[in-house]
Amino acid sequence: MDKGHGRLETRRIWTSTDLNGHLDFPHCRQVACIERSRENLKTGKINQETAYLITSLSPERADPEKLLSLNRGHWGIENKSHYVRDVTFDEDRSQVRTQSGPRVMATLRDLAINLLRLRGYKNIAQAIRSLERQTLSRPLPHRRITDHQNHALANSMNVAPSCAYP
Repeated sequence: MDKGHGRLETRRIWTSTDLNGHLDFPHCRQVACIERSRENLKTGKINQETAYLITSLSPERADPEKLLSLNRGHWGIENKSHYVRDVTFDEDRSQVRTQSGPRVMATLRDLAINLLRLRGYKNIAQAIRSLERQTLSRPLPHRRITDHQNHALANSMNVAPSCAYP
């Protein structure tokens, strides 16, 4: 049971290995059913949902408590990423909608977020504001990307290296 953000959430889980030989999923080691109930503490409204999962983790490696934790952690990461993209980068109002433009812009936003996290920033919005102030107060030094850096960056992004330099 968790209480936070104005709601009370209760989660229950049932796990089984009985279906392992009957499912067409490679490496299936167990299945689970997770029931979630959320009560809005202001309105009293209750929301319920059921999720089913299949995992390659054996019961010895992931007991029901561990599976609940992993499932909750997955959504925490997912929500954290989408929140930053939606709120900080205002992605939902983007006017880029044709061809590969939306995918390219999403990739660039993810690249920016990950670069900032690699630099140790926890709050992406705060990091952007801080870097904007630094950039406005002093110009960035002009640096030429070497061929080696260009190829390394292209390989890490699975794209062809750029031939043109500014």
